[in-house]
Amino acid sequence: MKKLLLLLLACAASLSGQSSVWKISKGDHDIYLGGTCHILRKADYPLPKEFEQAYAAADTVIFEIDPASMEDPAFANQLMMSAMYTDGQSLQTVLSQEAYNALAAQGEKSGLPIAILNGMKPGMALMMITIQELTKQGVHQEGVDMHYSKRATADAKEIQALETVEFQIEMLTTMGEGYESEFVLYGLQDLHQIGTYFDVLIAAWRDGDLAKLHELFIEDMQQYPKLYQDLLVQRNLNWLPQIEAMLKTPQTELVLVGVGHAVGQDGLNQLLKAKGYTVEQIVAE
Repeated sequence: MKKLLLLLLACAASLSGQSSVWKISKGDHDIYLGGTCHILRKADYPLPKEFEQAYAAADTVIFEIDPASMEDPAFANQLMMSAMYTDGQSLQTVLSQEAYNALAAQGEKSGLPIAILNGMKPGMALMMITIQELTKQGVHQEGVDMHYSKRATADAKEIQALETVEFQIEMLTTMGEGYESEFVLYGLQDLHQIGTYFDVLIAAWRDGDLAKLHELFIEDMQQYPKLYQDLLVQRNLNWLPQIEAMLKTPQTELVLVGVGHAVGQDGLNQLLKAKGYTVEQIVAE
């Protein structure tokens, strides 16, 4: 099962007694790191109690980007403009015949004819198809990030972001550049099983099952070194000094990022451990 787009979009009580929330500390300073799923179903609420505990302790909530900005029509307009070819290229001219035919066939099944997709860059075309398929499974856009953005706004907690809207738009619309056909075929694999995969993902996320999360997010992506570096490794390295700065403030921060950023040798937890910080997977009191 291929997990790329669920990572970007994504993604009962825990049997393991753990969750995807960690306390990072050194000396008297600490913050919380929450690994999130960006999209969820109604059945996935309420969220694990560990998220509530970390949120209650936090003075400031930090997201990859401010989720409220994603609800601004200007964001959607800017994203769509950046996601369209403007130099005469199209999916038909960029992709191999195999990849183009596969995308056209899946688009037809998903209710997105290739005529609609053809002017888009591969990342946007794949994302639209994936969202369409997830919607059929009852998945909606309000995941952990949007949930706590609304809560923090209502509770007058400070909200900050690790990245700009412009950075994320650039990232989303340039995915797969230079290896477009391979990227599209990778993204389409096993899409018909997306509901089953989402069940597995949510179970691993709720339990904080690090081995399963590594299998779901990291192992496949490592087969595509540029994608892995651009989407995970480099962004984690960009965030690391920002997180270290938070650990020097008197406030308590809750940092919410996609759970794939927390696991593995290049994940934030391991990077912070290597810097001498204590990383503790919390259990709700």
